[in-house]
Amino acid sequence: MWELEVYGAPTGSGGGTPVQANGQLRVCGLKLCNENGKQIQLRGMSSHGIQWYYQCLNTASLDALANDWKADVLRISMYIQEDGYETNPRLFTDRVHTLIEMATARGMYAIVDWHMLTPGDPMYNLDRAKTFFTEIAQRHNGKKNVLYEIANEPNGDAVTWSRIRDYAHQLIPVIRQYDPDAPVLVGTRAWSSLGVSGGGDESEIVNNPVNAANIMYTFHFYAGSHGTEYLNTLSRAADRLPIFVTEFGTQSASGDGANNFTRSQQYLDLMAQKKISWVNWNFSDDFRTGAVFKTGTCPNGSFAGTANLKEAGVWVRDRIRTADDF
Repeated sequence: MWELEVYGAPTGSGGGTPVQANGQLRVCGLKLCNENGKQIQLRGMSSHGIQWYYQCLNTASLDALANDWKADVLRISMYIQEDGYETNPRLFTDRVHTLIEMATARGMYAIVDWHMLTPGDPMYNLDRAKTFFTEIAQRHNGKKNVLYEIANEPNGDAVTWSRIRDYAHQLIPVIRQYDPDAPVLVGTRAWSSLGVSGGGDESEIVNNPVNAANIMYTFHFYAGSHGTEYLNTLSRAADRLPIFVTEFGTQSASGDGANNFTRSQQYLDLMAQKKISWVNWNFSDDFRTGAVFKTGTCPNGSFAGTANLKEAGVWVRDRIRTADDF
């Protein structure tokens, strides 16, 4: 059994920080488990694109996320296109390094999100992904708190599950060469909907899974757009595949519009029942309703409590803070 590392001031209950309590995570059967083999559920927040909202990720905001929100995990969303990584690989790789260290210092897990979106074919960025993940895995392989999300939302009519699977087969060994123990999170077809948004379902993965150990498949939902069909798919899939919800919102799929908290709670209840870890979109002060902070919060630097939270921010903070798993 691995030694537990000590990071920063304790948060949560019982075992100190999430990483102190759980150590190196691994996939056991269909669940995410801690280093003692206990099934766990992580709950936390995703950044917005770090090309746009890096200023929202600082000492004060991440202290609030760890200590006030009591989050287990920060998802670091690095867009590849859209003025992201491809414009300055060194700058954005260094930002990810910095944010991994900031999460580590607070005892939180860090998901390194290769946020490919447009174009939706992960193969378009395969060489870039190999370069990026080689450096990330080489530098952080001694840590117990890093997870690798290798394709945010594969999309497009030509992007079949077989193509995503082939991409995973080429990229996972690059990571494993340097970091053999960290879980790898694999995006699914049609915007990580397990194929539902493209007329499919989880069976395409069940019948043709990625040939690698210690992996999970991602599912994204937005409660204002994704109703019963998506909820039922998640429920079925979680009984056949290891699933991690690396992005969800209480609004429409644009991250904006009215909140549907009733539908959102149905998803959260299901995920609690099946111990599906989740990350909410997003920890910024973007003008859309899905950004948890009111516009203008980040430059002013007041992140604790609820005074500067939008309605969705109050709701999700409360659900991260409750039902501590450890």
